[in-house]
Amino acid sequence: MPSVQIADAQAVTRALAHATTAASHAPSIHNTQPWRWWAHGDHLELFLDESRTLAVADPDRRLAILSCGAALHHALVSLAADGRHATVTRLPDKARPTHLATVRADARIPVEASAIRHLQTIALRHTDRRPVQSTAIDAQKLGSIAAAAESQNTSLHVLRPRQIFDLASATDHAQKIESEDEAWQAEMDHWTGGDRIPGTGIPDTVVAREASQTTVPGPEFGHPGKTAIADTHHRTAVFAILYGPGDDDLDWLRAGEALSAVWLKATELGLSVVPLSATIEVTLTREAVRQLLSGLGHPYLVLRFGVVDGATVGPPRTPRLPAERTVEQP
Repeated sequence: MPSVQIADAQAVTRALAHATTAASHAPSIHNTQPWRWWAHGDHLELFLDESRTLAVADPDRRLAILSCGAALHHALVSLAADGRHATVTRLPDKARPTHLATVRADARIPVEASAIRHLQTIALRHTDRRPVQSTAIDAQKLGSIAAAAESQNTSLHVLRPRQIFDLASATDHAQKIESEDEAWQAEMDHWTGGDRIPGTGIPDTVVAREASQTTVPGPEFGHPGKTAIADTHHRTAVFAILYGPGDDDLDWLRAGEALSAVWLKATELGLSVVPLSATIEVTLTREAVRQLLSGLGHPYLVLRFGVVDGATVGPPRTPRLPAERTVEQP
């Protein structure tokens, strides 16, 4: 029996290591990767690493916590694919607001094909900011993506054509406010382009060289990048708001889990996802986006969906921190 227990403990340790590796591939605001894991025995502790948050663009840390939620969901996907049931306690210690979750790996469970597929998709998922193809997204796919959000206690509101113009106005306003802020510009210079913390940030190779022809402005990084943009318009792009009933740390964490679930499902359906955070970063425009929900809830993030161009190679993936920077062992 002792040898069996030792073998199972070693299997749990490996499963947790696989989980933190999968979590490292999660999307995050400007690729800050603001998570830190503490692995001990049969459980993981997830913390917000305040050294990798955006003081100007994200002062209340909503987008950093949302990013950590995406990492949490990635970790849970990995555990399920490893045949491990996971018990999750979110915000377990009110006295430590940076302690976001405890994940305990307990009983063995059957491995479902969907879990394996999701884990494989984690390795494929990335942000492709190029213009989308002219193919429209059918309603059934959008329904599946919305269901993925609902599975994480979060909702997805697909904008109607008229609402897209309101979103465009709010996005343009938000980007103007931020671009005129010298502190915001300095923060972007730190996290984008060539001079940034190694393993983090948005390299010039994934930033557009010029603005694309689109109703809703794309992400603004404070300077042009190196990725060429085709002369096409985002007429078939679908814009949606990830939202929920509350607006606190727990809601933002669950929104991040929903973002992961939505992005994995969209990738499996052959769709690209681009997060648009500018209107969420600015209080005034975040309220304008909330108005688009007609009282349904609070907005967490705006997403652009499109059909990817499978015939061409997309931009490279953003870099990732080494495990020793994001995972602590006893």
